[in-house]
Amino acid sequence: MFRRKSKQDTRERATEYASCRDFQQIFTEDMMELHRLAFLLTADLAKAEQCFVAGLEESIHGNPVFRQWARAWSKRAIIQNAIKTVTPVPQRRALKEIEVCSSPNESGRENIAANVPGWTPFERFVFVMAVLEGYSLRECAALLACSTQDVIAAKSLALQRLAEQPRQGPAAPQRDDIRWTAKLARAQAA
Repeated sequence: MFRRKSKQDTRERATEYASCRDFQQIFTEDMMELHRLAFLLTADLAKAEQCFVAGLEESIHGNPVFRQWARAWSKRAIIQNAIKTVTPVPQRRALKEIEVCSSPNESGRENIAANVPGWTPFERFVFVMAVLEGYSLRECAALLACSTQDVIAAKSLALQRLAEQPRQGPAAPQRDDIRWTAKLARAQAA
């Protein structure tokens, strides 16, 4: 026998999904982190702002998302808007030419913000998505519409460039948003 949905069932199910207010709160609380993500991907403050706003609009007006997934969805919306804005394309190189390097440690994170904007768009996207955001190689390839080999090559090259950068003194604390913003602005101006 079929059970008719009651208004209470409908309300309970609706509370499982993130609301406009939930996304507004996420974008307010994580503003610096989300804007930093957009800037690292686009290497342009105006485009970063555009991706941030479009990501918020897409999160609010897009498909319903479970409340637990709302933060990840917000980041993904910014990444997808950055891909649309910049359109990163892989540069074809032989994998043999590229040395595989390990991931950067936390102490090198301050240098990352200063140097990532100078990389090619594809290297930037792969590095930010695969290394900083933890996307798998397959996820990166799917989002960037390229092969996994292209992602591997770009990630290796980006890590190699990062390893070759001169190390400066100890890194600033991770949560120092004002310092990060100043570094990103200086990197953009250069």
